[in-house]
Amino acid sequence: QVRLVESGGALVQPGGSLRLSCEASGSISSMSYMAWYRQLPGKQRGLVARILADGSTTYEGSAKGRFTVSKDDAKNTMYLQMNTLKPDDTAVYYCHARPTLITAPDSWGQGTQVTVSS
Repeated sequence: QVRLVESGGALVQPGGSLRLSCEASGSISSMSYMAWYRQLPGKQRGLVARILADGSTTYEGSAKGRFTVSKDDAKNTMYLQMNTLKPDDTAVYYCHARPTLITAPDSWGQGTQVTVSS
């Protein structure tokens, strides 16, 4: 099971940008997909964006058009570029990895706090 470490969370003003990083302790090229989730206080964790092994991407809800997920297999790192941030984007953002091997367990990071406020 790979270990995932998120970074890049911060306090940012509305309209600003942030880039989150998720560094894996092992190869991410063996992952079926990787994804970013976020959890608002008192809410369930929800999917933000997903990137498949072939680099294709999907986005949920308000992330479309504002967020971009990418990965660098050579650096074993996934990114989330977030633009035009809104107060509703305030949440803890988590990195998730789903291995290709069916019997292998999923991995989750510890989360990074993003706060959008003036």
